[in-house]
Amino acid sequence: MADDVFRNFINGEWVESKSRQTFENRNPADTTDLVGIFQKSDAKDVKDAVDAAAEAYKKWRLVPAPKRGEILYRVATRLLKEKEACSRDMTREMGKVLAETRGDVQEAIDMTFYMAGEGRRLFGQTTPSELGSKFCMTVRQPLGVCGFITPWNFPMAIPSWKTMPALICGNTVVIKPATDTPKSVVNMVRVMHEEGVPAGVVNMVTGSGGAVGQPLIGDDRVRVISFTGSTEVGRKVSESCAPRFKHSCLEMGGKNVQIVMDDADVDLAVHGALWGAFGTTGQRCTATSRLICHKDVVNDVIRKIADRASKLKGGNGLDEMVCGGERLTGGAYDKGWFVQPTIFAEVTPKMRIWREEIFGPVLSIGSFTTLDEAIELANDTIYGLSASIYTRDINKAYTAMRDVYTGIFYVNAPTIGAETHLPFGGTKETGNGHREAAVAALDVFSEWKSVYVDFSGGLQRAQIDNQ
Repeated sequence: MADDVFRNFINGEWVESKSRQTFENRNPADTTDLVGIFQKSDAKDVKDAVDAAAEAYKKWRLVPAPKRGEILYRVATRLLKEKEACSRDMTREMGKVLAETRGDVQEAIDMTFYMAGEGRRLFGQTTPSELGSKFCMTVRQPLGVCGFITPWNFPMAIPSWKTMPALICGNTVVIKPATDTPKSVVNMVRVMHEEGVPAGVVNMVTGSGGAVGQPLIGDDRVRVISFTGSTEVGRKVSESCAPRFKHSCLEMGGKNVQIVMDDADVDLAVHGALWGAFGTTGQRCTATSRLICHKDVVNDVIRKIADRASKLKGGNGLDEMVCGGERLTGGAYDKGWFVQPTIFAEVTPKMRIWREEIFGPVLSIGSFTTLDEAIELANDTIYGLSASIYTRDINKAYTAMRDVYTGIFYVNAPTIGAETHLPFGGTKETGNGHREAAVAALDVFSEWKSVYVDFSGGLQRAQIDNQ
C-alpha cells in the first residue's frame, strides 16, 4: 500500500476497511496538496473495533493503574520527540498556523503526562463507619468500552482529552476522528501502539459520522460516548444514548463574550479580543464571538480592533500567521479556502449574529452602561462555555466572575487559553454537566464503588442498630 494511504487501527493492526473504499484528505490552504487517503469505513469495521476493545478490556482493566501510567508516560515522551512532525501534518490537514498546531500537540503531550501521573493516584475516600469494627471506602472502577467522536479543530488535543483519562481508568477505546482531520489521530494512535499500549486497547476507525459514528453509538457494548461538536449533533447523540442508559459526555457550542469595562486597559483588551476572536480563525468552541464594551470606551475599542484586524495576514499556515466578510482570492488564495476577519458593530441581542454560533473569524460588538447590564447581556445566550472581563476594579472582576453563568471565566485575558489541569466544559446547551481534562475527566470514565468491610465477626445492621 502506498505511503500516503492510511488504514484503520483495529486490535493492534493497521487494516483496510471492509468496504475497500477510501476518501481523500486535502490541505484546505492548498487543495493540490494531498495529505493522505483514508479508509471509508462502515458498521462492519466498527463491529470489529468494538469486538477488539471488548476483548482487550478483560485484561487491560486488571493492569495496575501505575503500570498503565508508565505506558502513558512513554507515549507523552515520544509525542514530545515527534512534536514538530505532528504539528506540520496537522497544519496541512486542518489549516491553522504552525505556531498553533504546535500548541495543539503540546496540549496532547501535557494531557498524557498529566494522566500518566493519575495512575499513582486515582484517589478514593475512606470514612468512619457508623458501626464498630467496620471499614468504609470508595474506589473507582472502569466502565468498559468507550466510544469517541472528535472534531477537526483540535485534532490531537481533544482526542487526548478523552483517550488518556479513559485509559488510565482501565477502559478501552474506539475512536472516530473527524472526517477532515484523521491524520493527527493516526499519528497519536501510532505512537501509542509503538510505545506499548496492548492490542485492542486503542482502536481507530475513519469515515463519516453516519457510517461510523452511528454504529458506534448504537453498539450496546460501548458504555460511554464522548462527543465534541455542535449542539445540534450533540442533542442527537444524547437522544441515541438515552434509551440504553448509556453514559454520554457532550462538549458542544458556545457564544462566548468578552466584557470591557470603562476602567479597563483598552489596548490590552483589544489585544485579547483580537486573539480570542481570530486565533485559530475563530474556529474554537471558546472563541470570542461577542465583545461588549462600556459606552465610554466602545468607539475607541472598535477603532483599534478594526485597525489591528485589517492588518492580519491570510495564507498557508506553514508560512506562519493568519487573518471581512469576503473570500480571499487571487494567487495562492485560489488553491485553498480563506476568508477575511469580519467585525460587526452596534450589534444588539435581537440580531441572529448575536445569538447563533458562527465558528469562524467573526466578531460582534455591542455596548452597555452598567456592570449589571453587561452581566445580563453576557448571560443572554443558550450557551455557557467561556467568558472574560477586562477591568482594573477587583470588585467588578469578582462580581462578574460570580454572576456570569459559564463553565470557564477569565479576568484580563481572552476567552481562550484553557489549561489541561483544570476542568473544561460549559453550562446550559454547551454540555450535559460533565467536564473534560483535569481530575474531573476521571468521573466521566469511571464509576464509584462504595466498599464496606465488616471485621466484627457478627451481623451488624447499620441504621437499624444505630437508633
